[in-house]
Amino acid sequence: MSASTRPRGLFAYYDELLRTWTGKLSNRHQAEDLAQDSLLRVLELETPPEQPRAYLHQTARNIAIDGYRRDSGREQTTLDALALHEATSGNPEEEVHAAQLALAIETALAELPLKCRQVFVWQRLDGLSQQEIADRLDLSKNMVEKYMIRAMKHLRERLGPLAPQ
Repeated sequence: MSASTRPRGLFAYYDELLRTWTGKLSNRHQAEDLAQDSLLRVLELETPPEQPRAYLHQTARNIAIDGYRRDSGREQTTLDALALHEATSGNPEEEVHAAQLALAIETALAELPLKCRQVFVWQRLDGLSQQEIADRLDLSKNMVEKYMIRAMKHLRERLGPLAPQ
């Protein structure tokens, strides 16, 4: 594939990428950003890939995973801030306990499936309603409620009496 024909061939996959990632992310704006970033990365390669379609989809997947990891880091920061904020007495033992609780919550949440974890974080930390979460994840409100129940049960089992109520 020559440099002059490469862009035209790659752009043929843009709509496919957009459809795929709009469905997976349940957010067209994020899917557009992902598709554009993927195309840009592939276009910047010195040597064009042998299978551009597969390479483009793999690039999109890698970018999505990197984004998820960044978002997970923000969730951890939020959990840490929440736990430390609740330890307002200035007592160092309580602050250490709060930090340990935040770490235990993060560990327990990491054991849950992605959608279950998203439901918990979005409802408990971001304050979204079950309907808003259902719309974001393209789920029924009933399924969101089931995920929340599962997350709470798991946290209770892992954290015992320290679990959020």
